[in-house]
Amino acid sequence: MSSMLSSFSQWFVNPRRNPLARIHMLTVSSRLKKYGLRYDDLYDPYFDLDIKEALARLPQEVVDARIQRLKRAMDLSMKHQYLPDDLQALQTPFKSYLSDMLALVKKEAAERQALGALPIYERTLP
Repeated sequence: MSSMLSSFSQWFVNPRRNPLARIHMLTVSSRLKKYGLRYDDLYDPYFDLDIKEALARLPQEVVDARIQRLKRAMDLSMKHQYLPDDLQALQTPFKSYLSDMLALVKKEAAERQALGALPIYERTLP
């Protein structure tokens, strides 16, 4: 029963297999392109401390590019404008820069918890 549910859930969220997931992915992609954002920019470091730790481990130029994309998106949103079409065509909203580091941080946290060690950083939210 659980394997059938697992296979259904994998099918349900896979945009290559499920046409509804494909439509959703294209919709999210078009909205992110309008503001010049990437999907990883939507993660909030104040909500999840694993994301905060992953961002701290990334190279500074990657973090600076993320901050610039967020500032540009906020500026465009305040002006009720979108990026020009030629710049929207250059955007890559699903090119990930955070997922590998985030997976590593989550793996280390799980390993520390399994060993009974203290966490590297305090896991309380502000």
